[in-house]
Amino acid sequence: MAADGKSPAGADDDDAGDWGPFGKPLFDDPSARALSRVGVVDVGSNSVRMVVFDGAARSPAYFYNEKIMCGLGKGLAETGMLNPDGKARALAALKRFSLLAKGMNISPFTVVATAATREASDGPEFQATVLRETGLKLHVIDGSEEARLSAQGVLLGWPEAKGIVCDIGGNSMELARIGGGRVGKRVSTPLGPFRLQQIGGNANKRKAHIDSVLEAAAKEIKPAGDRVYLVGGSWRVIARLDMERRSYPLTVLHEYRMTPEGLLDTLDWLASTDLAALRGRTGTSAERMELVPLACEVLREIIRVLKPSEIDVSAYGIREGLLFEQMPERLRARDPLIEAARMTELTQARIPGFGKKLFEFLEPLYKTASLERLRLIKAACLLHDTTWRAHPDYRAEACFDNATRANLGGLDHPGRVFLGLALLHRYKNSRAGSRMEPLFRLLSEADIQEAEALGKAMRFGAMFSVGDPAQAGELRWQEKKRLLTLALTEEGAGLFGEVAQARFAALALALKAQTKIVSMAEA
Repeated sequence: MAADGKSPAGADDDDAGDWGPFGKPLFDDPSARALSRVGVVDVGSNSVRMVVFDGAARSPAYFYNEKIMCGLGKGLAETGMLNPDGKARALAALKRFSLLAKGMNISPFTVVATAATREASDGPEFQATVLRETGLKLHVIDGSEEARLSAQGVLLGWPEAKGIVCDIGGNSMELARIGGGRVGKRVSTPLGPFRLQQIGGNANKRKAHIDSVLEAAAKEIKPAGDRVYLVGGSWRVIARLDMERRSYPLTVLHEYRMTPEGLLDTLDWLASTDLAALRGRTGTSAERMELVPLACEVLREIIRVLKPSEIDVSAYGIREGLLFEQMPERLRARDPLIEAARMTELTQARIPGFGKKLFEFLEPLYKTASLERLRLIKAACLLHDTTWRAHPDYRAEACFDNATRANLGGLDHPGRVFLGLALLHRYKNSRAGSRMEPLFRLLSEADIQEAEALGKAMRFGAMFSVGDPAQAGELRWQEKKRLLTLALTEEGAGLFGEVAQARFAALALALKAQTKIVSMAEA
């Protein structure tokens, strides 16, 4: 619902009307590329989180992100009611979020509640209290809709995702099939850790219960050796602990990928490890870590019953799914990586728009490159000048950090490191002794060499001409002959000074090529 200076965020008003949980349509113009601030609150069984999106429409940035571990659904399976302390904490959080939304002038501001509120006998009373005391209309969605929105969130950050989304909350776990940019069959199960706490007996009894529920769900979802995409806080903690066990060098959770065998090793390790000590090493809250052992039990049976080929982590879920719901097909079809890079260039580069010209200038070097590699090259060109304000001594590392740790969708971990390494070489010839070196092991030696060559190509092209390098010259690449030719225009001959010559020579060395300089008139 709309938030303005006159009425509480989320409250109905005469101008906005009741648009339902998704708010007033955001994208009246399908060609829109930028997104004004949009707020979403997810009232879950364990946490209440407010996220404010901004930036590129297809790949939004997180302008604001705050989470309170309220435990609203703790004890629900036993009492049938919301946890009293959880209600008080959730209400206090929602009051704060309503005031924050007003201060940020957010419109629309959508508030969605999931399993705990929909299943509790006092859920309707809680909704009324929230509306009365905060002005926020709490939209309670059913399990099927929760599964659909979580799956759409995965598609926002991972357009080519195909397999089964598994979203775990405090009181429920949703499964949904995705592929071809669409959400298919979906089912909601009572396998949240709060629910499992209420099952009497030992671990064997819980295992039998989990197996029974999962096997029934599998008949609906029909697993076929698919990838499983994990969504939810408990899964993210387990993935972070998997990184800890493996000494994995990049602690970005989105698109972190695990094998079933490797993850089972981690689950065994966690069963025999002091979780309190691990909590300190990974920065996990006590409330979240308390649920990890039960989440591990569920994940072990997911591997056994669904037999996934790979297990991947999505940092995007229901909140992003609400935004994806609003996107017209034309917007959904855009590449989130390129859209994010384009928005970054627009707001942070010295000469917005130059990245496209640089890419076109360098394209002759990549006539045989795959489409996946070309999109990384294009993203690098768009980002090549976005850290120019950093101190020159740290600019190369700032480029690397920005690429590898930024909130970028549609980018796996090797892709992040390739992009970061190319940008590092945009500003620095050598990577020897870099503190980033442990991350280089995520790439093959061939990929490292290609990233270096791309960086040196950008290093040359970016300073060859400050307007448009195509007006100064043209690159020609004969890969089999290893011959790199630069055809110069009359203007380009004047621009091809000592520094430009040195950078062109460095590019040729990275390509293991001989060079040839000709005038455009000779071509």
